[in-house]
Amino acid sequence: MSLTLYWLQCGGCGGDTWSLFSKESPDIVELFASLDIELLWHPSISRMTNSDHDQLKKDLIAGTQKLDILCIEGAIIRGPGGTGMYDSVLGNPKKNLVASLASQADYILSVGTCASFGGIGADGVIEATGMQFLKWDKGGFMGEEFRTQKGLPVINLPGCPCHCDVIAGALSAIVLDMPLELNVYNAPLEWYNVMVHQGCTRNEYHEFRVEEKVFGEKGCLFFYLGCHGPLVLGPCNKLLWNRRSSKTRVGVPCFGCTRPDFPQHYPFFETQNIEGIPTELPDGVSRAHYLAYKGMAAAAAPKRLKTRKTGI
Repeated sequence: MSLTLYWLQCGGCGGDTWSLFSKESPDIVELFASLDIELLWHPSISRMTNSDHDQLKKDLIAGTQKLDILCIEGAIIRGPGGTGMYDSVLGNPKKNLVASLASQADYILSVGTCASFGGIGADGVIEATGMQFLKWDKGGFMGEEFRTQKGLPVINLPGCPCHCDVIAGALSAIVLDMPLELNVYNAPLEWYNVMVHQGCTRNEYHEFRVEEKVFGEKGCLFFYLGCHGPLVLGPCNKLLWNRRSSKTRVGVPCFGCTRPDFPQHYPFFETQNIEGIPTELPDGVSRAHYLAYKGMAAAAAPKRLKTRKTGI
């Protein structure tokens, strides 16, 4: 029996949609066909008239049309002053539609960091929040105790944007009735159980503290150039973008876009550090031990790492 899916875009850029649309094997049409998903609505590809869409929403809210999977893209906008009128549809705050649809859904996916944690507007006048988290804190728009018709919390798929394979994988797990084990931020461990640092091609440079202060070479970007790889959980070096690359593989620091507090409040290409030691270290790492270890590692770095050159 097919499952129905409704995709609602709230306060965001639409990047998660375009990430999903870039999936190649299978593409989105093949994916939905193979999973027997009936797409009720997606704002970028549905051809329904406004009146028919309005009737669909009424049927979904009334429960006369089954809603199996609700995908929320973008943050829930509550401003100004809790009214939600900064993001409205035909004079009605979209947050009310979100709440009504969420109460009818069996599964809810927060697709992307904005829908998961609030994103760029979480500290601003638009009063943005994620579906069940506001940054690091449980609660968000639906509240900590909210559960779907299936008794499940909102499943967070953070990323800016979320990788297309993560979205497809989560949908596949739902359709095949395969439980998704979640971490403390309601993100599936299948994709959010490893640091971005794990699998990074610059790992060896990091271990021997061969770091870069300018772009263009092969060394580690963590100590000076803003890389969050050792700090954040994400699949970027596990599921490569376009099946071939990631930020760190092309010499760009990981910006930590899966973290609940993304985006940060200081420059992306800058590591906050004291005498070359980042002020933020991986969980469980003692600053004193880290300082001693990295000093010894740097002294023991092989010549082939110290004399790195890109050849460009």
